[in-house]
Amino acid sequence: MESRPAALSAVEDLGRYVLESPSSYHAAHAAAARLEEAGFTRLDEVRDWAGTGVRGRRYVLRDGALIAWVAPARVPPAAGFRILGAHTDSPGFKLKPRPTSTAHTWYQAGVEVYGGPLLNSWLDRELRLAGRLVLRGGDGAPVERLTATGPVARIPQLAVHLDREANKGLQLDRQQHVQPVWGAGEPEDADVLALLAEHAEGGPVDPARILGYDIVLADAQPPAVFGHRGSLFASGRLDNLSSVHAGLSALLREAETLEAGRHIAVLAAFDHEEIGSGTRSGAAGPFLEDVLVRVDEALGRTDAEHRRALAGSVCLSADAGHLVHPNYQGHHDPVNRPVPGAGPLLKINADQRYATDAVGAGIWAEACERAGVGYQEFVSNNRVPCGSTIGPITAARLGIRTIDVGIGLLSMHSARELCHVDDVAAFAAAAGAFYTA
Repeated sequence: MESRPAALSAVEDLGRYVLESPSSYHAAHAAAARLEEAGFTRLDEVRDWAGTGVRGRRYVLRDGALIAWVAPARVPPAAGFRILGAHTDSPGFKLKPRPTSTAHTWYQAGVEVYGGPLLNSWLDRELRLAGRLVLRGGDGAPVERLTATGPVARIPQLAVHLDREANKGLQLDRQQHVQPVWGAGEPEDADVLALLAEHAEGGPVDPARILGYDIVLADAQPPAVFGHRGSLFASGRLDNLSSVHAGLSALLREAETLEAGRHIAVLAAFDHEEIGSGTRSGAAGPFLEDVLVRVDEALGRTDAEHRRALAGSVCLSADAGHLVHPNYQGHHDPVNRPVPGAGPLLKINADQRYATDAVGAGIWAEACERAGVGYQEFVSNNRVPCGSTIGPITAARLGIRTIDVGIGLLSMHSARELCHVDDVAAFAAAAGAFYTA
């Protein structure tokens, strides 16, 4: 296992990345900024890559998703890809059209439920608004700008004095009870879009220029290390920024080695996993396939060589998993019982809700051994339905052998999730060993 100083360094950097990433769009751009600092060059999808070159350190942004890679100077004709796939989005709430309303002088923001959050965990905590604005440009062409407020909103719970049965079973109406308040006063002063325009990246913009927006709520509380000997880490959006960060850290750390390697190392950070991945920037869309095809075309590979490369490729589907909950132990498998601090999870499911097979398990075991870290197997209790990941989607779309892995959490899909400090560093180390195999 990683030494505690190294583990603390890794988890503190993860905390910084989470703070930089209140939305999937911020997560992709924050990753891009780190890549740029490490010498990666952005490629434009509408341009011809053959003229710009795809060898070395490159990346592509598509909305709230990012794909980065390191291609050696000399790539064998059918060299495969080593891909770590993760996702930038997290469950929560998304701003509706015509979002501003008032109720008894309270300013409220109209939101939809996004994915499958634990609704009660979002109550009575300070929240940010964050995402992207699409503005009318000076030449008439739309312009994208990120925006993120500080703590401005809150979903207030009804006082127990007014609901004496609340502690016997809280029931939240997904429309009526989860609309946040963000101020109070005269109705004519309430304008959520004006608030977002004021906090646009690069400086305030005129709200009248806003043509569209993709805005989410995000927990405003900073990540924190706490617990006995600083062993625990709590943060919003660990599902799944913990995996994006692990892959990004590994790619940056190993970039020089990978430039002299024998395969192409890829980080694929998709959007929209929490709602099924079926979008242009999700894992069920064409993004990864488009990039891999274009990389091989620019390298001069034939179609047959591209298909050979896919057959020899491996993907780590990196997404958070479940540790045994001490208060609900019966919800877990009675034999396979992951514990905090014992290493990342290898996720297995008979119905292929996770894509791991025996060969993939062996690849993962060897990567962890090279990295000097342990790992744990996760499988669901037969009475508890298993979730899924981008793993089966990637395996089915591209025919790439895929392995489902991730750090273990408590409180998954809460506004604030919990993991062990040591597991963050161990996962990043294992990802680096996977890349450099």
